[in-house]
Amino acid sequence: MTRTRIMTVILVIVLIFGGYLAYSLLKVRATQSVRFDHSDAIRMTALYRHVEHLSVQIGPRSVYDYAPLSASKVYIIGSLKKMGMEPQMQDFFYHDQAFTNIIHEIKGNVYPEETILVGTHYDTVVGTPGADDNASGVAALLEICRLLKDSRPKRTIKFVFFCLEEPPVFRTPEMGSAVYARLAKTKGEKIVAMLSLEMLGYYHDKENAQTYPVPVMRLFYPSRPNFIAVVGNVSSHNLVKNVSTQLRRNSLLPVESLVAVSALPGVDFSDHKPFWDEGYPAIMITDTAFYRNPNYHTDSDTIETIDFQRLYTLVLGLAATVKDLAG
Repeated sequence: MTRTRIMTVILVIVLIFGGYLAYSLLKVRATQSVRFDHSDAIRMTALYRHVEHLSVQIGPRSVYDYAPLSASKVYIIGSLKKMGMEPQMQDFFYHDQAFTNIIHEIKGNVYPEETILVGTHYDTVVGTPGADDNASGVAALLEICRLLKDSRPKRTIKFVFFCLEEPPVFRTPEMGSAVYARLAKTKGEKIVAMLSLEMLGYYHDKENAQTYPVPVMRLFYPSRPNFIAVVGNVSSHNLVKNVSTQLRRNSLLPVESLVAVSALPGVDFSDHKPFWDEGYPAIMITDTAFYRNPNYHTDSDTIETIDFQRLYTLVLGLAATVKDLAG
């Protein structure tokens, strides 16, 4: 086969898969969003209060919304201190403005040099309230901190709230998680597992409402968006398997897993990517974002679209899983 013919075949394949991906994303965008009339009991939960404070009281908190982003930082620090914790600050600069990663650490008592890191980002895309992206992740991590605050793990656990994940810093060295990962590598920090919590709150049971980047995945994965996904690269396949197994054991929420290359759209779209870049095993835990949520990166990403019952179920499973990983 000539080089021209090979290139033509490759181009046709790329166009087919690109067309399917575009169709999948447009299909989700055209879907009517689920909305919940949350009960008084749910409104009284800590998960709801965290998402409500971030997405309703503060609102958009992008790199261009410096005061609201700073208010989010103050809220997270205050929430941790109310639990009796003393978080650490990792400050860095972007365009001459200071931003902060917030870190809470529980020191391991047997293998303190080995770190289990659970992270999430607290900024949003400009103009969006970011209830699912990513107040759901922040709320979940705050609750995991509360559930594990009195634990005595064998390995060190670090909970990190990263600043600046969204555009225009997305996939650049200026991401808060990239700043953290580079410094960790420089210091020789032994991160044995990194879990990135990225959009955890959007679920429903409508058939054929879950889409995927390539057609063949529909043969192996559910058509209903009622599960949580554990995603990693080939180097992190053992961590994907371990976390998926633990989550299935510790949570009633259905769990699906995927090990794939970064070329598959969405596989490296969060704070785990910088840890891959530094050679650490890392995974993303997600509701699959734009493959199911029509509110992704829009002003309709509001608290009414969050399924707090399923989110709470997931949080319990994640806390137990992190505890297991830490020994």
